[in-house]
Amino acid sequence: MYIMRRWWDKHGVAIVLGGLTIGAAWYLRQTQGAAILEAYQLVTRPFQSSPTQVESLANARIKELEDRLAELDSQNEKLKELLGYAKTQKQEGIFAPVVGRSADHWWQQVTLGRGSKDGIKKDYIVMAPGGLVGRVVSVTPNSSLVLLISDATSQVGVAISRSRSMGFMRGKTSNRAIVQFFDKVPNVRKGDVVSTSPVSDRFPPGLPLGRVESVNMGKSPAPEATIELTAPFNSLEWVLIYPNKAPVTPQPTESK
Repeated sequence: MYIMRRWWDKHGVAIVLGGLTIGAAWYLRQTQGAAILEAYQLVTRPFQSSPTQVESLANARIKELEDRLAELDSQNEKLKELLGYAKTQKQEGIFAPVVGRSADHWWQQVTLGRGSKDGIKKDYIVMAPGGLVGRVVSVTPNSSLVLLISDATSQVGVAISRSRSMGFMRGKTSNRAIVQFFDKVPNVRKGDVVSTSPVSDRFPPGLPLGRVESVNMGKSPAPEATIELTAPFNSLEWVLIYPNKAPVTPQPTESK
């Protein structure tokens, strides 16, 4: 008995562990590891994304890519339109993106992503499909500040294309402007095309500005007309810059 006890004390733990190992192996074989798999899933579940979460993330990424594609398509269309406009001009202009525009000065000024390093100088004119946008008032090596013709302080000498009646235009901080005529009885009517004056010292002659929307012959001290500006001031993203005295294509003189 004493010998058996000593033998058990020496080998009993190993025998028990061996039995447990064999039993565990047999159990895993019978269950094919299901218990361990369940335990693993229980431990790792908090760190795994559910199918719903994965699907939501995938949908969000797809929506982001679709939005970016739509934005690129929109920019591409605007550039195509500007390129088509540029081809109608006699002189090659400098393409420039609008990189800054404050909500507080929306109708007053914009900042362009081209500067003196690109050949831009003060008083260069800025155009877009539809007509004159403004003029460069300050330049840095990489940017230019443009005073828009829609600004209330901006004054432009103008002429009615059909009749050549002249006056000056000032902005109304909107896509409308006011023309005050020099003549007491100007030859002007609704729908007339308005362009820059042939005697303007700030802009080349014949640049399109807009069309007459209404006329007030009784306005004192001189008759006035409200002009709808034709450049896309609300959606300026790209423009063309020209030297101040750049030649332009003659503008139409017919009314609506």
